[in-house]
Amino acid sequence: MPYVTITTWEVGDGTDYDATMRNIRDKRLPALRELGASSVKIVRTSDRTTAAITEWPDKVTRDTAEAAIEAVRAKVHSEDLIRMTGEMKGEVVAEV
Repeated sequence: MPYVTITTWEVGDGTDYDATMRNIRDKRLPALRELGASSVKIVRTSDRTTAAITEWPDKVTRDTAEAAIEAVRAKVHSEDLIRMTGEMKGEVVAEV
């Protein structure tokens, strides 16, 4: 079964949202693909917030990449000035 993580993020006040998203798109998303993610989508939810929806082939692939995912998240926080505000994850149970 595919496995999905949904994380929510907030860009720091005074930080250029578009420049931050360019960095995320160019550096962080390819890193997740290299770890085995099937797809990654970033959704802008307000002027300063986003949601990242990452689909993995299965839970084992996602769990195997856990330490590396944490390293990517740390770089997002320290280098891109964006902080994670929440996370949900689980197996896909229905899809159209």
